[in-house]
Amino acid sequence: MAQPEDTHLVQEHRAATVEQGRFCLARCSCGWRGPARRARSLARTDAEGHTENTPLA
Repeated sequence: MAQPEDTHLVQEHRAATVEQGRFCLARCSCGWRGPARRARSLARTDAEGHTENTPLA
């Protein structure tokens, strides 16, 4: 039996960077975590790559 499309939940990926001591890492609302980086710019790039390359669930 088919269900109406509006019953499917869509999870939006919201990635941000988080500071942990001398390191910065990207985290997402879906639970994904990027590697710890010393450069904030690399952590931001990881976050952008995750949100652009991950399909909505």
